[in-house]
Amino acid sequence: MLHIDIICVGKLKEKYLKDAIDEYSKRLSKYCFLNIIELLDEKLPSNNSEKLLYEVKCKECERISSHIKKDSYIIALDLTGKQLSSEEFSKKIDNISLINSNITIIIGGSLGMTNEFLNTVHEKICFSKMTFPHQLIRVFLLEQLFRAFKISNNETYHR
Repeated sequence: MLHIDIICVGKLKEKYLKDAIDEYSKRLSKYCFLNIIELLDEKLPSNNSEKLLYEVKCKECERISSHIKKDSYIIALDLTGKQLSSEEFSKKIDNISLINSNITIIIGGSLGMTNEFLNTVHEKICFSKMTFPHQLIRVFLLEQLFRAFKISNNETYHR
């Protein structure tokens, strides 16, 4: 069975989001082993110089890197990534699972990830050019993973 690690910078605080995460995690358990790793986000400095903001991103990326399995296929959610339809995302997960049983999907902190880190991942995906809270993207990701498995198994799911 496919193992999917989702590494997220920042903690969920809202109960309604935690409930949605729990529901989709339960639904996904039929299709994969899911592990959600929440990492602390760095406190933003009061002096938002480019150098200090870059240092925050570096610290968060180091923390992310320490939780990635060596043999994992790494996908970062990033605004510079490719936008996919649900069907394309499903096919992508299917294709990856043919060559690797471990997938790591990364949701960075509020500042994003460094270019140096993003250059080390296998793939970048963008859910939207719009900006959403990172906590909400986590719910979107789990819903799209569930939809991807439903599509690849030819099971009905609302369109």
